[in-house]
Amino acid sequence: MASVNVMRKVEISSDAVSVDGVALPVCGSGEAMLDWIYRTHVGGYPKYHKMDLLCKLGFIASELLLAGEDGRFVPRDDRAVILFNRTGSQCDDLRYLSTITEGEGYFPSPAVFVYTLPNIVTGEIAIRNKYYGETSFYLISGPDTGMMLELAGQAMDCGGVSSALTGWVECPGEDKLECMMMLAEKTVNFAD
Repeated sequence: MASVNVMRKVEISSDAVSVDGVALPVCGSGEAMLDWIYRTHVGGYPKYHKMDLLCKLGFIASELLLAGEDGRFVPRDDRAVILFNRTGSQCDDLRYLSTITEGEGYFPSPAVFVYTLPNIVTGEIAIRNKYYGETSFYLISGPDTGMMLELAGQAMDCGGVSSALTGWVECPGEDKLECMMMLAEKTVNFAD
């Protein structure tokens, strides 16, 4: 398996953000905090306002992680997006369920239904950054950095992939955020 090196790391909780271990000043908490970060540090991507909470969390983490990267937004097929969480898209699943369980108010919302798949966050990140490599979303019992980096390494072993955005992106409830996203690159071994 390819060895990987973590190049950058972003951590987001309900009321705090750090980039490479340095706290980022924030305003608000939960989704309000993500929206503030979007307005203050990202902007210019109108699709953000249509995203569910899980997508917003993953999108903001990826934007902070990739800020200032050389060649950003140039199409590439050598970067994978591999994310993990425990509850999938549960927040949006429950939101969608409320649109179909009311007798007289029955109106399935296609705008909400779109986000009832957790892998939509990997797709949003790939579309934004023009990544054409592997994207996948796994459900596991809890954050396991070793497993995340191992799967990123396996993706890099499959040929053509030299780096991956990987990590834990979890929204166990409204305004409850857990995120740890890393940019990992294949370690070059000159002995091979």
